Amino acid sequence: MEFRTLPRLDGATLVITRPAGTGGAFARRIAACGGNPTRLPGLALRAIEAKLFRPALLAIHARDVVIFTSPAAVRFAFAARASLRSRATTVFAIGAGTARALRRHGIHAVVPERHDSEGLLALPALRALRGQRIVLIGAPGGRDRIAPELKRRGAKVEAIHVYCRVPPRLTRRHFEALAAARDPLITLLSSGEALDNLVALLPPPLIERLRRQVLVVSSARLAGIARANGFEEIVQARSATPADLLAAAAAALARHRL
Repeated sequence: MEFRTLPRLDGATLVITRPAGTGGAFARRIAACGGNPTRLPGLALRAIEAKLFRPALLAIHARDVVIFTSPAAVRFAFAARASLRSRATTVFAIGAGTARALRRHGIHAVVPERHDSEGLLALPALRALRGQRIVLIGAPGGRDRIAPELKRRGAKVEAIHVYCRVPPRLTRRHFEALAAARDPLITLLSSGEALDNLVALLPPPLIERLRRQVLVVSSARLAGIARANGFEEIVQARSATPADLLAAAAAALARHRL
């Protein structure tokens, strides 16, 4: 992923809302661009008990297509110690991070150019699906567009949930770090559920501070959710990739400094 061509982020605080325990590499990239990363997880990820999904994983060799929806989907699926290799199955990954996680397990995946649900659904290989058997591996509540659209195209779709998203455990450390963060402050968001959690869990002065400053979102859907939650300056990135989120943040920062 290339960050060297991004405008500088010197002096700006960038708030990372990715799930707890993730985002370390993202924070290092922000620092390398001159920004000040602040982690404020909007979600936490929790494993689903393996015995609940391992039989379904062991049966995916009989499926035509397997879609991993996130790096976490790969991590939790392989933590169940199920073998997922099959020459007859085509594997798709939403995002470069998901593809990298699969390569570490010896699996090559097809990755759409646009790293989101819309990019996956635009792939020519997923247009004519009558009679195809497709498995989505991920968490309940995410990527809600994919299954209905694949079914509309004639596929038989099965979801295997290997983890779930839960509200984060925010502590005084998170609140103090956000209160002390320097302006300008730019929040990076790629999940509506994360935004809902932050609105519910942050002390009123802190959520009001976020509302008054720049919010970078990864889709038009999230922009609508943010407006409904009182955010004023919303910038839509091309996608949820770190490169696109940071490019949008840098462009917003440059406009403020004109």
